[in-house]
Amino acid sequence: MNDFISLNHGSGGKLSRDLIEKVFMRSFGMAEPLTDSAVLGNSGYKLAFTTDSYVVDPIFFPGGNIGKLAVCGTVNDLAVSGADPKYLAASFIIEEGFPVNDLKIIAESMAKEAINAGIKIVTGDTKVVEKGKCDKLFITTSGIGILNPDMEHISTGKRIKPGDKLIINGPLGNHAIAVLGARNKLGFTTPVNSDCSSLNHMIYNVLQSCKEIRFMRDLTRGGLATVLNELASMIGFGITIDEDSIPLDDPVKGLCEMLGFDPLYLANEGKVLIVAGAGEETRVLEILRSDPFGKDSEIIGEIIAAKRNYVVLNTSIGGKRILDMLSGQQLPRIC
Repeated sequence: MNDFISLNHGSGGKLSRDLIEKVFMRSFGMAEPLTDSAVLGNSGYKLAFTTDSYVVDPIFFPGGNIGKLAVCGTVNDLAVSGADPKYLAASFIIEEGFPVNDLKIIAESMAKEAINAGIKIVTGDTKVVEKGKCDKLFITTSGIGILNPDMEHISTGKRIKPGDKLIINGPLGNHAIAVLGARNKLGFTTPVNSDCSSLNHMIYNVLQSCKEIRFMRDLTRGGLATVLNELASMIGFGITIDEDSIPLDDPVKGLCEMLGFDPLYLANEGKVLIVAGAGEETRVLEILRSDPFGKDSEIIGEIIAAKRNYVVLNTSIGGKRILDMLSGQQLPRIC
């Protein structure tokens, strides 16, 4: 591992993984597998607990702001662990000179999103630092959800088998491109909005109707390709996905081609990967497509029995390409 922290350590890819394993896991005595939420509890009940920090630049972007993002991100981390999100804490580090009116707008958007998600913001903390010691505003949120013990396996992927199907709930890359556009004041002919949204109600409906959900993970930093590599490493099977099945909005696809970004590695804030048992994928797709946040859902691939846990992309031109984990950082401070 490098002697000094670089922006690449925040990519969600290989360097992030090295940092977590060699510093935090080793120091704190954490064990594999790493999941979106810790599962806690005794005396017959289970809780999911998660925390995350948000340093997105700029703090306002098409489709959301840092406050909405903080609520959605924490809610989704709980939901993809199979939990029902209940309570949230929020901590603010504010730079001296930050406009109070902007802070009100952000707080109101957090309150609105909490209502949409059906959770309560119950505690928090505020710190103010000298001008130049913080870039406008940083937010840390922590969340608690109630976890049915029958869902405890979902975040670990322990029940995944060859033949299981991979499903995502819509087009990739919109959040990253929306933030990039706002950061660099790019004028898109067709507007691109962040997909920032709380997915817990949609996920709840899937879990209530489908009994063979093997795994879920939200596709944030590092995007789809990084999550698939983490999953393959966890389960010891191979994964194959079809490029033609992966939904992309035309403006995102065009901008990626122009700027050299790979949309499979771009961050999302309203997308989830679901692994469903073979035979149940049609029902999962039906439920997802009945929800506004899942109307463009697609089956994109499956789990395969393989000697090596590679992620293989079947390309649109008929070839095959191994998708590796993101090594650097395409876009810093995206969440």
